[in-house]
Amino acid sequence: MTKIKVGVVGTGFIGPAHIEALRRLPNVEVAALCEVTPELAAAKAAQLGIARSYTFDELLKQEDIQVVHICTPNFLHYTQSKAALLAGKHVVCEKPLAKDLHEAEELVELAAQTGLVNAVHFNLRYYPLARQMKAMRENGDLGDVYSIIGSYLQDWLFYETDYNWRLEPDKSGDSRAIADIGSHLMDIIEYITGLKTVSVLADFNTIHKTRKKPLKPVETYSGKMLQPEDYADVPINTEDHANVLLRFNNGNKGVITVSQVSAGRKNQLKLEIAGSKKTFAWNSEAPNELWLGNRDGYNEVVMRDPSLVYPDARSIITFPGGHNEGFPDTSKQLFKEVYAAVEAGKMPENPTFPTFADGYRELLICEKILESNRKQAWVEV
Repeated sequence: MTKIKVGVVGTGFIGPAHIEALRRLPNVEVAALCEVTPELAAAKAAQLGIARSYTFDELLKQEDIQVVHICTPNFLHYTQSKAALLAGKHVVCEKPLAKDLHEAEELVELAAQTGLVNAVHFNLRYYPLARQMKAMRENGDLGDVYSIIGSYLQDWLFYETDYNWRLEPDKSGDSRAIADIGSHLMDIIEYITGLKTVSVLADFNTIHKTRKKPLKPVETYSGKMLQPEDYADVPINTEDHANVLLRFNNGNKGVITVSQVSAGRKNQLKLEIAGSKKTFAWNSEAPNELWLGNRDGYNEVVMRDPSLVYPDARSIITFPGGHNEGFPDTSKQLFKEVYAAVEAGKMPENPTFPTFADGYRELLICEKILESNRKQAWVEV
């Protein structure tokens, strides 16, 4: 078997997650790693067991590298994705696809012109029970969608001393919680329900108006207390928390809450989708159970089990019932579909995986949510 050779750009949290998932595919080899300097690239490659390391420009010159995964901070996504496409590489990009709609639209058009495989890492679609909800809706089990309640809660920025590059608009963009995790939530809502969000009313809150940025590497001092002089006060202009009312193209309504300051919620996406036949309720921190609500009978719990779900959901389940699958499996299943397209050498007519066009769609919704918060008024999408 000739393996598809991949170069991964960026080695923060999500880059190694991509690498681990890619290594679980039999037809893929993570052949190269890229970082901002040759020294850092070499050190990270050695740490992760990858034979070759490059700067970004060097990586694109490697003729045997067919696919590039962009896992860098947000402000680099557009330029690196564009350069990779122009170099003839298939591209998998982290979300958001770009920092603004103009950049995202250009990437969608360029990807279409080149015919190269393009994907955005909306991996939360790939929890098997998320796809089961989509399949149940398509098969008429849910009925008409009456209402949607969604939330995505985290606590990793709970303290004023919690700090990350995502807090800096020049690196992450003008929105934080909505752009970072709200984009996943809006994507999965439209994916499961088949509805389009047509207007939004948003209200943001910045809990910590000032945060303390460590002036020394935190890793160096793990287990130790930094002193007051080890921090710089940084004003914060992006949201810690957001509430958004939604209107959908079927005339019905929804609401989402997104927070990065909810103590104890490590990474919880919750959905409750009420239909004319049933209600679906699902929680990503317990991803192998789906609650079904009924008016005239017993409520039910569906377990993640390939023998109990629709074929579409079965296609992204690897293990038997009772053998739980979680977050790392979502990327593997997404990449499995992406690399089937890479092997075929072209984009499928109806891709099952999230594409640059999906990345554009979520950026559009996020920008309209941001505009609504600024205006404190309803904004059409």
